[in-house]
Amino acid sequence: MADQTILQRIFNDAGFSDFRWIDPSEIVVAQWVRMKCRFGCNEYGRNASCPPNTPAVDECRKFFHEFRLGVLFHIPMRLEDPEQRHDWSREVNRALLEVERQAFISGYHKAFLLFMDSCTLCRECAGSRDHCRNRKLARPSPEGMGVDVFATVAKFGYPLAVLPDYEQEMNRYAFLMIE
Repeated sequence: MADQTILQRIFNDAGFSDFRWIDPSEIVVAQWVRMKCRFGCNEYGRNASCPPNTPAVDECRKFFHEFRLGVLFHIPMRLEDPEQRHDWSREVNRALLEVERQAFISGYHKAFLLFMDSCTLCRECAGSRDHCRNRKLARPSPEGMGVDVFATVAKFGYPLAVLPDYEQEMNRYAFLMIE
C-alpha cells in the first residue's frame, strides 16, 4: 500500500496542497465526453495527446480499474488576461510531470498523470503520437481519456461549472494514478 505521507510531501513540495485521495474505480468514464472532444474541441485530431490519439473509451475505463489509488488535484486560478491561460497550463502541467516523476522514483512504478488541460508542452503540436516531440512527457487530459470530470469531481465535493467568460475563477483538475 502507498505511503501517503511520502506522496503528500511530494505534492506539497510542488505546490499542490488541494487534493483528494481517490479510488480510481470511482472515476466516471463516459462516451459523451469523447463526443464533446470530437465535435466541440479544436484540439481533436491536432494534439498528439488528444483523441483520436488516445485509447477508445472502453479501454480508458479498463485502464482506471487497474489502479487501487489515485489523486485528484484541484487547481483553481483567476487570470487577468485570458490569453495567459495557455502559458499557465503549460507551467502547471510541467510541475505535475515532476510530481509524477517523484512518485515514480519513490517506488510507485505505475504512476501516471492526466494533465489538467490538453498537452501544451510544445507551443506547436506535431499532431500525432508518431511525430510527438515529447513522447516521454506528453500526457492526455482527463477528457481525452473519456473522464466525465463534472460527475467525478462532484463525487469528491469539488466545484466545477461552465463559466460564461475567462474573467471568473477557473477550477481545473488533474489526476495522478498511483497504484
